[in-house]
Amino acid sequence: MKILITGSAGHLGEALMRTLEQSPYDVIGTDLKESAFTDKVGSMVDRDHIKQCMKGIDAVIHTATLHKPHIATHSKQAFIDTNITGTLNLLEEAVKEGVTSFVFTSTTSTFGYALTPAKGEPAAWITEEVAPSALARLIPEYKTIYNKLGWKMFPSLDRVYVNELARTELDWKPKYDFASILNRLDAGETPMSPLALLIGKKGYHAEKFSEGPYPVEG
Repeated sequence: MKILITGSAGHLGEALMRTLEQSPYDVIGTDLKESAFTDKVGSMVDRDHIKQCMKGIDAVIHTATLHKPHIATHSKQAFIDTNITGTLNLLEEAVKEGVTSFVFTSTTSTFGYALTPAKGEPAAWITEEVAPSALARLIPEYKTIYNKLGWKMFPSLDRVYVNELARTELDWKPKYDFASILNRLDAGETPMSPLALLIGKKGYHAEKFSEGPYPVEG
């Protein structure tokens, strides 16, 4: 099977490239930026580029997108071009090529105001039903370990992602979950997985904007 991964220079795209390169699958990465994991450099908006990328492809994992960190660096039109037109280009060319599987990674913005609970309200638990719940579902042991490190939990959380459906329906057994992070912290180790350490931190147009959680004009 030959798999095309879009956004291969990004955090998720690189992680998928690194992981699938260790599998029996043939993986091809495409991105607007050059990287060690980008085989074909080009834009999702460029239909000819997409046609070339899609030749011989059996499955697509689409992670190329503009999202919240790019609000300060890109125009509204750029968001439409990349996220809407680019995705349409991929879908249409995938159909023409006879691609059998297409995985589209979504944005947290899908859930709208569910991500911003009122002051004093619990975090929004993001599942297929987007049902709210209490923060107490976090592993209670975190308090002991956080206290030992002199850490504090955020006063509030705007979202918590629940992977229960993937675990029950797909029998997914995540290795690097919150419990594993706590165990590594308790042992004096880094909380990051080996893959996260390899990928590291990627900036967002640092040549024009100062770095932070999100880019802001310097």
